[in-house]
Amino acid sequence: MWDPGQYRRFGDERSRPFFDLVGRIGADQPNLVADLGCGPGELTATLAERWPRARVTGVDSSPAMIETARSEIAEGEAAGGERAGSERAEGETAMIETAWGERAEGKRAMIETAWGERSGGERARTETAGGETLGGETLRGGPGPGGRARGRLSFELGDVTEWAPEAPVDVLVANAVLQWLPRQLDVLARWAGLLADGGWLAVQAPGNFDQPGHVIMREIAASARWAPLLDGVVLNRQAADPGDYLDKLAAAGCRVDAWETTYLHVLPGGNPVLEWYKGTGLRPVIDALSPDLAEEFLAEYGARVRAAYPARPYGTVLPFRRVFVVARRP
Repeated sequence: MWDPGQYRRFGDERSRPFFDLVGRIGADQPNLVADLGCGPGELTATLAERWPRARVTGVDSSPAMIETARSEIAEGEAAGGERAGSERAEGETAMIETAWGERAEGKRAMIETAWGERSGGERARTETAGGETLGGETLRGGPGPGGRARGRLSFELGDVTEWAPEAPVDVLVANAVLQWLPRQLDVLARWAGLLADGGWLAVQAPGNFDQPGHVIMREIAASARWAPLLDGVVLNRQAADPGDYLDKLAAAGCRVDAWETTYLHVLPGGNPVLEWYKGTGLRPVIDALSPDLAEEFLAEYGARVRAAYPARPYGTVLPFRRVFVVARRP
C-alpha cells in the first residue's frame, strides 16, 4: 500500500516532528532501541547515530518500506567499505546529507547533528569524508543508514501492535503510526509494558481530523459515486487527546509528558496538499481502486483541496496539528 518515494516528497516537513519528539527522550546509553512504524528507515538510522552503542530495530508492516530500508543499509555498507580509512578519489565532491535535510559539500565538513548537546556537555559533531565521530565512538562508513551504523541497525517486517522484542526495550519510538491502529490506547499501554526499568516511550500522531484535507477526503469517499467502491475501506484514524494518553500511561505507572503542536508547513508546487496526502492519508483509497478510478478520485479531491488551501506568493500553507507523548517507566 505504501509508496516510499511519494512519502519522502516532503521529507523535511515529515521529519521535524520526529526530531521534536525524540529530542525529549532523556536516555543516556540504551542497549535496545525500537522504531515502530519505521517507514523507509532514514529516521531510524538517526537513532543509531544518537546512541552509538545501541542495537536499533525498525519495524513496519509495509513490505515496500522494509525493502527500501534494507536495501539502503546494504548500499550504505558497500559505500562505507569502499571509503573506510581512505579519502575519496581526487576531485570527487562529498555530499553528506544530514538528519535535517541540509547538505555540506567538499572537503572534511564538520556538521552539527540534530541532537544538540552530548551528555558530557560538549556539542556532538559528525566528521565526514573519513568516517563519523559520534559520542566519542568512530563509526566507519559513508552516508546512508548502513554506513552510519553497520551491524547495529536492522529492519523487520511485522505488525507493530503485536511486535515482541527479544529483550525489554530501553527506548521505543512510534512516530506517525498510532493513528492507523484500532484501539490505540490499548496498544499504547501494551508498548509501555515492553519497556525495561527506566525505559522511554515516545509517540507522535497527527490530530487534524477536522481540517479540510481530511474532511474533503471523507465527504468524497461517502458520496454516491464512491461509497460503493470504497465500502469497507478504513481511512486514516487520528490521535486521541493528549490528556487521554496522559491518563493511560500514568495509570500504567509512567511519568508522562504530553503536548500538542500545530505546524504551519509552507509547501511548494502547484497542488502540494494533494501530493502530501497521496503519501499518507489517501493511501487506502489509492490501494482500493484501479489505477483509472484512483486517478478520477484524486482529480476530484485535488480540485477541492486546491480551493481549500490556496497558493500564496511564497507557497501553500498546510496547518498540521500533531500530538506528542513521552513517557518513562520507573
